[in-house]
Amino acid sequence: MTEKDLHFYEPKNGHGLKHDPFNAIIAPRPIGWISSRDGNGNINLAPYSFFNAFCYVPPIIGFSSTNWKDSAGNIQDTGEFVWNLATMDLAKQMNATAAHVARDVDEFKVAGLTAAPCKLVNVPRVAESPVAFECKLTQIIQLQGKDGEKAQAWLTLGEVVAVHIDKAFIKDGVYQTGLAHPIVRAGRRGDYFEIKPENMFEMIRPD
Repeated sequence: MTEKDLHFYEPKNGHGLKHDPFNAIIAPRPIGWISSRDGNGNINLAPYSFFNAFCYVPPIIGFSSTNWKDSAGNIQDTGEFVWNLATMDLAKQMNATAAHVARDVDEFKVAGLTAAPCKLVNVPRVAESPVAFECKLTQIIQLQGKDGEKAQAWLTLGEVVAVHIDKAFIKDGVYQTGLAHPIVRAGRRGDYFEIKPENMFEMIRPD
């Protein structure tokens, strides 16, 4: 591959394409389907495309929101949230919770989902989801550029203190990722990908 085969750009000067390729290149991305509760008891459920796991011990997950969203505000107020696994069976419901609605509107009801109580946090999980992580807030960090200028984006990190897994997806003591058919962001706005068992393969580390 030579220089003439490459499309090169510096993000600060624009990408020069029809659509910004950043999201499409970093794919697939797990979906941060986050439920939270504000200080007045209002429940919120929303999906975030910038989400992942960051640490084994303690287990830490996090999501980033562009602009200050209800989820970040709720979590800052209460110190708790829940991550719910978005699957192919729940794709339409997950998408419904992305709607911009008033703060006091319950997205569980909007999407026709069941709010199930958790064990260690006062935030409901999506009962229909096969996996849920109960989390306690560890940090909320406003992101910044290399020049130190603050970005309008906040990374919310939480320690997983309790886990719910549908036993149907545990075989011989091993959680089977593909059996749940999780969906992930596969590119720009509106693009998703379904993870299936037949699309998975194994590679053993050299060491």
